[in-house]
Amino acid sequence: MSAQPGPQAHVLFQSAQDDEPPQRRLGKLTVKYNRKDLQRRLDIEEWIESQLYLLFDCEEDDVPELEIDIDELLDLPDAEQRSKLHAHLQECGKPTEDFINGLLYRIKGMRKMSGHLRK
Repeated sequence: MSAQPGPQAHVLFQSAQDDEPPQRRLGKLTVKYNRKDLQRRLDIEEWIESQLYLLFDCEEDDVPELEIDIDELLDLPDAEQRSKLHAHLQECGKPTEDFINGLLYRIKGMRKMSGHLRK
């Protein structure tokens, strides 16, 4: 065998139609944000939703429109987090302290998501 490198073989795949836009690469989100963090956030949002059904004692369609923004809460000190949540839940006839304590416990130590990924 010769020690000199020969021409490298390249294999190219072409689609049936060359005018198709290239497929978007999946997984970029989990590269920047740990999959565990994303799953934790999803679990918290699902917990919030289920707790709101219990607090307002109603079906899914009957829950008042509340926007509990986890990232916004993460920016606030504990006392302001509590007052903001109390303001959101003032229409609720049931005690909300357990919900507020549970939510603040769950978001402790979370990282904010960057603005371009939020809704």
